[in-house]
Amino acid sequence: MTLRALHKRARRALDPVHYDYAAGGAGEERVLADNERAFDRYALLPRVLRGNERRDTSVDLPGARRAGPVLVAPTAFHRLMHPDGERATARAAAAEGAVLVTGTAATVAVGEVITAAREAAAGAAVWFQLSMHPRREVTEALVRRAEEAGCTALVVTVDAPVFGRRPRDLRNGFTDLPPGYAAENMRNLPGAPPGGLTDIPMSPALSWRDFDTLRAATALPVLVKGVLHPADALLAVAHGAAGVVVSNHGGRQCDTVPAAVDCLPAVAEAVDGRMPVLLDGGVRRGGDVAVALALGAAAVGVGRPVLWGLAADGEAGARQVIAELRDGYDHTLALCGGGRNADLTRDMVVRRGGTW
Repeated sequence: MTLRALHKRARRALDPVHYDYAAGGAGEERVLADNERAFDRYALLPRVLRGNERRDTSVDLPGARRAGPVLVAPTAFHRLMHPDGERATARAAAAEGAVLVTGTAATVAVGEVITAAREAAAGAAVWFQLSMHPRREVTEALVRRAEEAGCTALVVTVDAPVFGRRPRDLRNGFTDLPPGYAAENMRNLPGAPPGGLTDIPMSPALSWRDFDTLRAATALPVLVKGVLHPADALLAVAHGAAGVVVSNHGGRQCDTVPAAVDCLPAVAEAVDGRMPVLLDGGVRRGGDVAVALALGAAAVGVGRPVLWGLAADGEAGARQVIAELRDGYDHTLALCGGGRNADLTRDMVVRRGGTW
């Protein structure tokens, strides 16, 4: 089944309100659409007779040595897609050798997610996406949970100082999870009653000072997710980040920003190899992965397609999505004459229908 077919099957299977939550974006959804369209503006210019009989597509990432170039990006509320939720996603990612970035807004607690991943594959790498809380003790409690569960890196989301305006959710009246569902990582945090939930944090008051405090509170590598401007990438380097993720939150925050892949070259140039640059947003085929790596990404994260696989066929559907993107990338790499990720270079990317 193709990724497009999985998406169609997922849409038929899901409550329309829950489908809209996962599929929708901010404002008029211009950025949501442009994330995918942007890849159509790029084409690869292959090299030939390079003598690369075998290929190695592994990449060393913080807390994930020899990982694949396709990661599962953090997305919320997987149990709205399938009863097994993040457990099924964790098993799928681990079985396919992909890093899973589980989120603050997961409907399965991080400890259970890692247990599921490691049952599927020993040594599975799981990162924790962290939304910093204005109260330091809450942030530190979340960090301790991630550490104790066995996460190997933190990914701090920085592009959500306030909640994005998402018309689909407003139209559907989707403001709370159904009974029996919760953002389980937000349970039993400081200041909440026993068993109580703390709201997922968003605060425009957070700054690089808070990031420095977070870094001092953990030995885990900390990546910064939601960087579009090269000046912020340079600040991430200066503040000791372990990596940056070029991302516009899947088009769910600000509807007037560029497509993520269009911001990638400038960020990669600014970082200049001092830490890995990752990308998420709009990746839908193996060729997109190749374009992103040629433009300077070390790896890419994939969000919605994994949700559609999960909704369509549970763990097996999520596995299919990861495998298809990974194998499609490997095939494209071979067609471009490459034997390793670094063989895809900026000069091999041209404007579709012409040159830059």
